[in-house]
Amino acid sequence: MRIPRPTIPWTRAAALAAAGTLTVGALAACDAGSGTSASSDGSATAAEISATDNSGRSAQDVLADNLSSDETAALADQTWDTADETAVPLDGDTVTLTEPGTYRISGTLDDGQIVVDSPDDGVVRLVLDGADVTSSTGAAIDVQDADQVSVVLADGSKNSLEDAATYADTTSDDAANAALYSTADLAISGTGSLDVVGNSNDGITSKDGLVIADGDITVDAADDAVRGKDYLVVSGGTLDATAGGDSGDALKSDNDSDDGAGYVAITGGDVTASASSQGVKAFSDVAITGGTLTVTDSSEGIEAATIAQSGGDVDVTASDDGLNATVDEPEDDTATDDATADQSTDQGDTDQQGTGDQPQSDMPQPPADGEMPQGGAGGPMDQVEDGASITITDGTLHVDAEGDGLDSNGVTVISGGDVVVEGPTNGGNGALDSAGGSTISGGTVLAVGSSGMAEAFDEDSTQGWVALTADAALQAGTEVAVVDADGAQVATITLSKTAQSVVYSGPEITDGATSTLTADGEKVGTATAGEAPAGGMGGGPGGGGRPDAAS
Repeated sequence: MRIPRPTIPWTRAAALAAAGTLTVGALAACDAGSGTSASSDGSATAAEISATDNSGRSAQDVLADNLSSDETAALADQTWDTADETAVPLDGDTVTLTEPGTYRISGTLDDGQIVVDSPDDGVVRLVLDGADVTSSTGAAIDVQDADQVSVVLADGSKNSLEDAATYADTTSDDAANAALYSTADLAISGTGSLDVVGNSNDGITSKDGLVIADGDITVDAADDAVRGKDYLVVSGGTLDATAGGDSGDALKSDNDSDDGAGYVAITGGDVTASASSQGVKAFSDVAITGGTLTVTDSSEGIEAATIAQSGGDVDVTASDDGLNATVDEPEDDTATDDATADQSTDQGDTDQQGTGDQPQSDMPQPPADGEMPQGGAGGPMDQVEDGASITITDGTLHVDAEGDGLDSNGVTVISGGDVVVEGPTNGGNGALDSAGGSTISGGTVLAVGSSGMAEAFDEDSTQGWVALTADAALQAGTEVAVVDADGAQVATITLSKTAQSVVYSGPEITDGATSTLTADGEKVGTATAGEAPAGGMGGGPGGGGRPDAAS
């Protein structure tokens, strides 16, 4: 059935879902608008760090320099006259829409497709109103050609899309690879629900930009769950994305060839992500300014060259690194097959997991927990990458990681927000790990984990910090408290797993003052604010009393 064109007019979360019960003391429990920050615009003004252009910049500033998503986002706000809609009852096997217009789609295709092949300028608007499409040959919705596409989930409607396990076309330039697939910019909005099952590869994919503005959307995919090549922006609604396979990412943007592209932005909405690989993966930037993001299961929770949070509530669970700032190399089309096989970064649709770390065989053996590592940060185990950074200026962040908690192959800059890191139990990783050093000028940070590779902040940080090491490993269930020089508890956490190192920074900490670590009320350690953690890595290059490599 071919259908021609009709004539148409034109909070912060209540609590972090942490495995352990945690409380940052009353002095740190402030409103988002009253948190300590280094400057009025929320950007950091701590030490000057030149490892990356984006270090210390707010997520809003990072986004402002990227490819704009405004035109795609505007599709979600457009209105239309329902009298000018074309009704599309689903029957037969394939419905083909050939021109721009508004199409209200309802009914069931047990084995069919909705195909959009519209070469003319203008918006193709698909209003899904009780549409259930299953295909045995390819995508359920296949946008092969269009100027812009808007998918609207009608109020109160329930819709579902499921693709084939094996596609008939896998070789053409624009061959679909997702249950909802678009070669054009795509916006999804409306208050209805949409269930997407990607049996072959991805769940929802746009080869240009993708904006999710509203809706109750669930995606379960064999590989990547939701992918926008140029950008993926979530500004509203509820999104539950599950990625499968060996290398599936839940949210992904992977344009590695266009300046300002390849980024993921979360500005609103409620996102839950689960993945065999990365929870959120971007070639360039991951920028979070609002909404909630919960990564319930992942190898690495968030990975990009730049990770910037300036609002919202983020909770990450990872079997490896929680946040990993690392620079991927663009895909080289002229590379030989052997060279391509040797690459360890995630490029385009190749989906090879890349952590930015050196191959295990080339790395020195990590120390056991409690042993002194040989050499400090910036040494052979930490190569600084220009262009890699983690910046936090506002919002809440909770990380539960078995690898490094916050892992930057460049620099880490914190000027606001409330951060809790439950780091690794093994001595080869740390709750904080920054190859180029970490600075803090505002907000609060509580990081617990193993002590073998423990790091703290640099000496040129403008807010006080203290790195405490317990006399012995503390077991899960222990209530741990940081007590300042005045005897006040400034931070407490009930451990969800074994830990020995505790790093805390907040406005209560005065450089040079002594703080105490207690476990279930008993003193288990003391430290002087601004001094490197005992048995750990200290700050980054030039930072907080890093242990001398010769010691």
